[in-house]
Amino acid sequence: MRNVFLVGPMGSGKTTIGQKLASRLGLSFHDTDQTIQDRTGVDISLIFEIEGEEGFRDRESKILEELTAAEQVLIATGGGAILRERNRQLLRERGVVVYLQVSVEQQMARLRHDKSRPLIQLEDRESKLVQLAQERDPLYAALADFTFAARSRSVESSVERIYRALQSSGSESNLQAKTHD
Repeated sequence: MRNVFLVGPMGSGKTTIGQKLASRLGLSFHDTDQTIQDRTGVDISLIFEIEGEEGFRDRESKILEELTAAEQVLIATGGGAILRERNRQLLRERGVVVYLQVSVEQQMARLRHDKSRPLIQLEDRESKLVQLAQERDPLYAALADFTFAARSRSVESSVERIYRALQSSGSESNLQAKTHD
């Protein structure tokens, strides 16, 4: 199995699904945000506060360069990792990209108590999530080899659907984007 990279907005389930999917596929799991926190010893929100979003994105790009160079890995990327062309290039060239698509309504429900994501620590979270979706969803979709729309399925059901799609595609390098409901 080639490397697998999960992309999508915050609250789409990249970490939760990624951990279980990596186990199912026999791949090593890595989360770019968690790796950054482990290496710096501070939360992402503090990095944003001190270095700004640009400083965080620099760190994210370095971690992505390193993690995608490994073999037999499944990486859950941060929601904004796809903003830089170089990051998109690394993901395209070094593995299969799976887009976990989620609606703003689903994000609002999943993130309603979240205090750790600096981009949504606002009074009007919904407007910010709509703005991020407008900017980022086209990038996720263009990059994806596979797109899985989040529904009210269980994590296990989602993992199984993605697993079957990846297994049926084999390790071909020229996959055509497929959308799965």
